[in-house]
Amino acid sequence: MGFKENLKSELIYKDMTVKELAAKTGISRHTLDNYLNIRAHIPTIDAAVKIAQALGVSVEYLATGKEPPQANIPMSGDNIALVQNYNLLNEEDRKIVTEFIQLFTKHRRKK
Repeated sequence: MGFKENLKSELIYKDMTVKELAAKTGISRHTLDNYLNIRAHIPTIDAAVKIAQALGVSVEYLATGKEPPQANIPMSGDNIALVQNYNLLNEEDRKIVTEFIQLFTKHRRKK
C-alpha cells in the first residue's frame, strides 16, 4: 500500500475527518483531498511530517505501511511480564487484547 491508502486507513482508524486533519496540520482540505484522490499526489516532506505528527504515526509508516525499527528500549519488570503473558495467549485472545488496547487508547485521546 502507498501513502494514499495508508493515509485513508489511518483516518478511518483514528476516526478523523479530512477537515479535522486540515485543522490539526494547517494543510488545506483541498490539498489533503489531492493526497487521497485517484491521482494521489505525493505530499512534500514538510506536509508528510505534519500529517504523520497529527495522526501519531511515522512518515515511514504513511509511505510504506511499516514502522521503522525501534531502538532497543529497556523495559521495566512490569512491561516484561505483560509481554510474556501476552505471548502466552492464543491468536484469538491476542486480537481481543489488541482491539481493547486500541479502543482504550482512542477513548483516552478524546478526553
